[in-house]
Amino acid sequence: MAGTRPRSAASACSGLSGPGRSLEAGITIGELGEFGLIDAIAAAMPAAPGAIVGIGDDAAVLRVCDPRIVATTDLLVQGRHFRTDWSGPADVGCKAAAQNLADVAAMGAVPEALLVGLAAPSALPVTWATGLASGLAEEAARAGAHVIGGDVSEASLIMVSVTAIGTMAGREPVTRSGARPSDVVAVAGRLGHSAAGLALLRAGLTEPVAAVAAHRRPQPPYAAGPEAAALGATAMIDVSDGLLADLGHVAAASGVLIDVETARLDPAAPLLEAAAVLDVRPLEWVMSGGEDHALAATFPPDAVLPPHWVVIGRAHEGQGVRVDGTNYAGPFGWEHFS
Repeated sequence: MAGTRPRSAASACSGLSGPGRSLEAGITIGELGEFGLIDAIAAAMPAAPGAIVGIGDDAAVLRVCDPRIVATTDLLVQGRHFRTDWSGPADVGCKAAAQNLADVAAMGAVPEALLVGLAAPSALPVTWATGLASGLAEEAARAGAHVIGGDVSEASLIMVSVTAIGTMAGREPVTRSGARPSDVVAVAGRLGHSAAGLALLRAGLTEPVAAVAAHRRPQPPYAAGPEAAALGATAMIDVSDGLLADLGHVAAASGVLIDVETARLDPAAPLLEAAAVLDVRPLEWVMSGGEDHALAATFPPDAVLPPHWVVIGRAHEGQGVRVDGTNYAGPFGWEHFS
């Protein structure tokens, strides 16, 4: 959405529509054209109060309170990360925003802005693109951020790339490499819900509704990231690939052994309901399911944690991840290119 001259969505459509034709009537992004599409997407985005220059110029200019900027990016590919028969465009927008905003929070930072790239076939309805924009804007607002720019292009399938920007707001960044032996390991947010929803959808089911909704729209605990930094977190990561897999990244970066105690992993009601329908063990979803974007962090053993930070284990001398003191033979989580 950079390098464009702003126009109104109405004016962009008027020259292409014809009598009685509207976005709701099924105009495609190919018919609307690049700049009309940008205008339609921009119309779905609320103005960013922190943006000195927003959508419509060569680049956005953002006013921030801390010179230390946090930046992260993720890519979603149709058929790989989402299916249009399982998720609506607003769902895809929410998920794309959430997985990036959670990465910012996992550094102990405050989310500020998103940059969004959309590539799609020219036959894609404009309403799908504007639905995506609405979902992006909705989830960004939940984190206190805004969409401030991006780009569009044609492709053979839908791809969404999001770059999230945050600031440290006076705190030091919390990385994966600071965990120490004797630290406690705690989690804020949901575990296994998205995996349960995915399992239901793969089985051709749309109920129980709560688990399916969690897969379509994860709800990361954004505020828990800066909170963890203030509580003295020594390391932190968002759970995108699976609890054990992501704790493995912390263990490797910190040079410690992390032991997870399954007695502290209490599957929530939506997981128990989904497990009863599919006749599976819900604990596997909790330990290896990804895309909930909960936050996992290590804290000094004497840290006083609020109730929504649930202690699930401890760091020790050694390396790797164990479960209940032994090597775990089950899946650890998702791995790309495997």
